[in-house]
Amino acid sequence: MTKPSAIRKVYDTLRPLPGPLKSRAFSVVFGRAVKFFGTAGLRFTAIEPDRAVIVLKNIKAVQNHLGTPHAMAMGLLVESATGVLVGMNVPDNCVPVIKHAGIDYLKRAKGDLVAEARLTSEQIELMQSQEKGEVDVAVTLTDSEGKEPIFARMIWAWTPKRR
Repeated sequence: MTKPSAIRKVYDTLRPLPGPLKSRAFSVVFGRAVKFFGTAGLRFTAIEPDRAVIVLKNIKAVQNHLGTPHAMAMGLLVESATGVLVGMNVPDNCVPVIKHAGIDYLKRAKGDLVAEARLTSEQIELMQSQEKGEVDVAVTLTDSEGKEPIFARMIWAWTPKRR
C-alpha cells in the first residue's frame, strides 16, 4: 500500500471537524503551502476527496481595470480547485503537475466567484493505482449572478517523484 500524500494527511487530520471549520482550517493550511492561493484570498467552502469548492471574493486586489475579477484570478481559482483534488488523491511517492490549462472567456464575470471541481470514483482509483497517468478534472466557475463566465479544461498528470 502506498502512503497518502501530504494534502491527504492534512485532510484526514481535519476531517472530524464540522464542515465550515474544516473548510476554514484547510484554507489556512493550503494557503501557507500554496502562497498565491493565500495571497489572493481564496477560501475553500467545501473539501472532500472527490469535490472541492473554492470562493474568491471580488476585492480590489483581484480586480482588473473594469472592476471585475481579473482573468488570471479566474485561472487561479479553477487551477486550485482541480489541483487540490489531484494532490489529495495521488500517492505520496508521486508529484502532480498541470499538463493543460485551457480557459475560454465567454462573458464578463460579475461579483464573487465560485469554482467547483469534481473527480469520479474511477479517476480516484486510477490515481491511487497507477504510477503515472493523467486526468481531465471537471470544473465549473460561476459568478454572483449564477452565470458561467468561463469554460475551463484542466488536465493534470502525475509521475513518480525523482529520487
